[in-house]
Amino acid sequence: MRLILNPGQVDERVVMLPEGTTTIGRTEENGIRVPHPSLSRRHARLERAGGRVVLVDLDSKNGSFVGPHRVSRQELGHGQSFRCGEVWFRLVSLDTPLPDGWGPLRTQPLETRFSGGSSMEALLDTRSPDRTRDKLQVLLKVGQILASPGPVDGLLERVLQLVFQIWAVDRAAVLLVDRDTGALAPRVARGARGGALPERFYSQHIVDYVHSRGVAALFTDARDDARLVGADSVFRQSIRASLCVPLRTRDSVLGVLYLDSLTQGGLFTDEDLEFLTAFANQSAVALDHAHLARRLEEEAVLRNAYQRFFPPDVVRQLKALRGVPLEVREANVTILFSDITGFTAMSSRLKPRQVVDMLNAYFPVMADVVFRHEGTLEKYIGDALMAVWGAPFARPDDAERAVRAAVEMQQALAALNDRWRADGAPELQVHIGLNSGPVAAGNIGSERYLQYATVGDATNVAARVCGVARPGEVLITDATRALLDAGAFALEPLAPVKVKGRDEPLSLFRVRG
Repeated sequence: MRLILNPGQVDERVVMLPEGTTTIGRTEENGIRVPHPSLSRRHARLERAGGRVVLVDLDSKNGSFVGPHRVSRQELGHGQSFRCGEVWFRLVSLDTPLPDGWGPLRTQPLETRFSGGSSMEALLDTRSPDRTRDKLQVLLKVGQILASPGPVDGLLERVLQLVFQIWAVDRAAVLLVDRDTGALAPRVARGARGGALPERFYSQHIVDYVHSRGVAALFTDARDDARLVGADSVFRQSIRASLCVPLRTRDSVLGVLYLDSLTQGGLFTDEDLEFLTAFANQSAVALDHAHLARRLEEEAVLRNAYQRFFPPDVVRQLKALRGVPLEVREANVTILFSDITGFTAMSSRLKPRQVVDMLNAYFPVMADVVFRHEGTLEKYIGDALMAVWGAPFARPDDAERAVRAAVEMQQALAALNDRWRADGAPELQVHIGLNSGPVAAGNIGSERYLQYATVGDATNVAARVCGVARPGEVLITDATRALLDAGAFALEPLAPVKVKGRDEPLSLFRVRG
């Protein structure tokens, strides 16, 4: 087995990977020493047994990564790349021929003398101080322009505007990594002369190389470069010279910035590559911040919407799904309907503001009870409340949680009435009905408007049971009773009751508090 260090970069080298254990780190004690500041003294080890190789992270500060994921232990496949800190490696078998000549004519590490870590003295200490000083001023200006807040697409347009102001190029594009597929997809593209561009004017060969290896590439004369033999797009799109650099943050490659010229080879220099790399570094930071701002905004919207319906534990589970929509699915649930007795008549005797104040005091107390028992607060319907147990996530004791919540709601209302009685305000009574059964549950209505709902006959029956219940009662159907442990509640069977929409009478039980 062989290990390629920094594949495709100027300091690429190949080492043999022996049987047994080989450590990677920045000190002499390691089998593979890489004196890079992002590596720990003993960063990771490779365990080889025949053709099987396992990467083990040694509690390093900057981590070991396979693809975008940080790993502690991961088996590697032939040809697979991995990263320790900021150093890339690729595992190849002995019978795999190393590429002969393929690679960009130049490659550029992502740290340059124009990067933020360089001192002002170092930046100005060059053979062409005026030119370097001008470029430094450009980078400072670029940083100010890209730091302004705004949507991602607007930021990318500003990046291309700056490209055409700085470099004499014919075409430029930003391609971003699709989060679902991992492939590069064009996001914005412009030509120096305006007008429409071909759908794929860039060289796929070049952008894939830069994306996969995370290095900046310069092709001074693409047509005559032996490294691009077989890259038909170079000739089909009349590309004479090209620069392509990754938009890379500390954690990942977000995409690539591609520039080309159609009129002459030899247009770009090593200095252009170095300067474009520094420019891309700033662009990547700005892009990462824009993505973060958008994610935070989306999460805030979802969090506010979720908190209307779900208890904190469910909100945390939904947030872990990273914004995955609540698709409609079938679920077996227990539904609770609670209604204020005689609310219409009472409202006619009170001022509108008094009614609102009373409901504003009543509903939060009832909602807290629902959430305390891990229920989903589906909706308020006038003075009624509807809650569900079993969706979006099910628990084995959902029915018991729902019944306990109903009993506690009656107890909580008694405490509210004590307070209102002391203030001379009217008291409330509620009647509650519960039923269990299959429903369709999910975000029903619109992707833009989150309205979590359950639809089905089981929901309708629960509403009918609530209508049968008398003030202060909690009634449950036989379907709910069958889900309760024997003896969990004191239940009083009632005579079968005929309700609207049902041919057969319902067998109901009164829950004794």
